[in-house]
Amino acid sequence: MSAKSYKCEDCGAQLRTVKELQDHGEVTGHANFSESEEAVLMVICVDCGKPCRSATEQELHTQRTGHCQFVDKTDEVEAVNTESDMKKLKEEMMDIDGEEDVKVTEDKEEEKIPAEVNQTLLKELTEMGFGVNRATRAIHFTGTSDMAQAVDWIMGHEEDADLDEPLMVSKTTAGGGESSSGPKLSKEEAKAKAEELVRKAKQKREAEERAAEKLREQDRIRSGKEMQEIRRIEQEQERERLRVWRKKEKEEEARAKARIKEKLEEDRKHRRRKLGLPEDPTEEELLAKAEKEKKAGEQAKPKAEPVVGRPAIKPVTAHTDLRALLVKMKQTHKDENERVTKAFNTLLTYLGNIVRSPTEEKFRKINLGNAAFQTRLGSLEGGVDFLIRCGFQKDPSGETLFLPPDKIDMEVLNVGGGEINSALTNPFFGVL
Repeated sequence: MSAKSYKCEDCGAQLRTVKELQDHGEVTGHANFSESEEAVLMVICVDCGKPCRSATEQELHTQRTGHCQFVDKTDEVEAVNTESDMKKLKEEMMDIDGEEDVKVTEDKEEEKIPAEVNQTLLKELTEMGFGVNRATRAIHFTGTSDMAQAVDWIMGHEEDADLDEPLMVSKTTAGGGESSSGPKLSKEEAKAKAEELVRKAKQKREAEERAAEKLREQDRIRSGKEMQEIRRIEQEQERERLRVWRKKEKEEEARAKARIKEKLEEDRKHRRRKLGLPEDPTEEELLAKAEKEKKAGEQAKPKAEPVVGRPAIKPVTAHTDLRALLVKMKQTHKDENERVTKAFNTLLTYLGNIVRSPTEEKFRKINLGNAAFQTRLGSLEGGVDFLIRCGFQKDPSGETLFLPPDKIDMEVLNVGGGEINSALTNPFFGVL
């Protein structure tokens, strides 16, 4: 049966080809391989072409790059059929393994000791501020007693990860190291050159730090401008949303007023139809209404000499006060429509009797303790206040309301009657 992959019995790695098997053996030293029926995946990233050999590798690739489209080409890879090659490879790996064992054994037998360097030069370098480990490495790898060359080596290897780690060398090569090929300098010249190298290195670092700080400042400025632009856009969007909301609110308010106006007009026409009148006012009615408004305007003008002891009541003020009292009564008892309607009719009856017969005292006198009065009007908040605003007064005992003849103001009574009629016929009275 043809195998689909190779498996390292030492570490469990799945290998597709003989070449991969050889590379694995060279890197790890493993030589125990066998053929496997388990296929190694070959999933290719559509965006960058990277092959992924397992689901885990595919997931890691997606997390790092964001690529998420793959093509499964596992079935396109031919099965491995290298029985003879496998035997040959095992023999080769056994030979390599034997050589590696010899080499490892030799390495284990080799003893590691700290590197021995010129102590005088080491002391001079440490006095200049260099660490002992990096100074030791510089002296050992340059094989020099020249300070300038040692400093030059340190400056060129500052990025080495193990620069500050202790240097351990084999016992057989303890005295080795790179030989110095530069000319010998005097102690003063070497120190001056070393100081010059240190100064240049310091200047280089400072220049790099200034450049990095300049880049960071540019990034901060750019980020600040971007944030300002984002805030500006957000503010413009918020203003636009507010403008649209206000426009819709005004349109809805206009539609509501139009509906109310239409309803009032329909109610007016309905009342005229019930009375047997045409829906629209006749010319005579329009003329009468204009004449009435003209007379009301003339009566509203202030008199030159008002009657002494009788303060003038402005119709506008009376209209506002009486309407406010009726609205208060309706809103306070909004869940008792029948009771409120009965109270409004009672008030209309009182005012109508006085207007028709102002000289009749019985129409101008109300007993507050009367049970019928209390049931219909007195127990509702604002009912008694409405009568007082129309001119009624309480007697000293507080048990009776009385409207003196000299306090009768037909204009106020008519205004009150008109407001009561509006409250009874207008379904939106007190709503707006």
